[in-house]
Amino acid sequence: MLPKPPIPGVLVAILLVVATVLLAGEEAGNSVIAVRAQTAFDVAQRNYLADTNSTAAACQLARTSFDLADLATNDTRRAEIARRGIEVCRWWLVREPKSGPGHYYLAMNLGKLAQAEAPSLASYRLVHEMEREFKLAAELDVKFDHAGPARTLGELYFEAPGWPLSVGSRHKAGEWLARAVRLAPEFPENQLNLAEAQLKWREPDALAATLKNIDAIWPAARTNFTGAAWEADWVDWDARRAALQTEFPKVFKRVP
Repeated sequence: MLPKPPIPGVLVAILLVVATVLLAGEEAGNSVIAVRAQTAFDVAQRNYLADTNSTAAACQLARTSFDLADLATNDTRRAEIARRGIEVCRWWLVREPKSGPGHYYLAMNLGKLAQAEAPSLASYRLVHEMEREFKLAAELDVKFDHAGPARTLGELYFEAPGWPLSVGSRHKAGEWLARAVRLAPEFPENQLNLAEAQLKWREPDALAATLKNIDAIWPAARTNFTGAAWEADWVDWDARRAALQTEFPKVFKRVP
């Protein structure tokens, strides 16, 4: 059973979480990235309409729906695109109910719809549906998208307010963020998410170890995650890494 709906001011805070839980993207600022996202979505749409029973086409459209919704400049457009991704995922899961990627992208697009519809009771409920779908994805294919189900579930628990207002939990966040790192230590997002949580929780020794791991993986990551598809991610990752390196000595009065 869902808890009673929170008061409007708290509800706004809960739903603002959704934007930071999901894969981060700049809201409209980079026109080149926006054009690429629209083009990828259009291609995926054509491929899917040519064969609506194709798992590969459904996956492509669900992923590009999330990417494009993340870049939308207004909530109406964001909701429209997210609903397309949700529709595709639900039909995909009718055919393949045990598809981890299907549940994963359903949760991702639900997050964009929740962001677009906030503040509302419907958006509040979508947070719980997201949790459910991410957990199913983790059970079925936790390594998908560089441990994406574990990563996004950890971020959801980390960013959300706790019970009874929402699903947030420090214990669950730590568990899932660490699991994502264990499953895909080479992926910068996993390491950065864990490090940011450790900074917030004031865990200097654990954070120092994670920062060393980040230093160790960075050169190979620069080689492995290249091309236009990763440009926006690297802008984000470099900024977050620099912030962590700056904040550590400020907060803990020592070097990592």
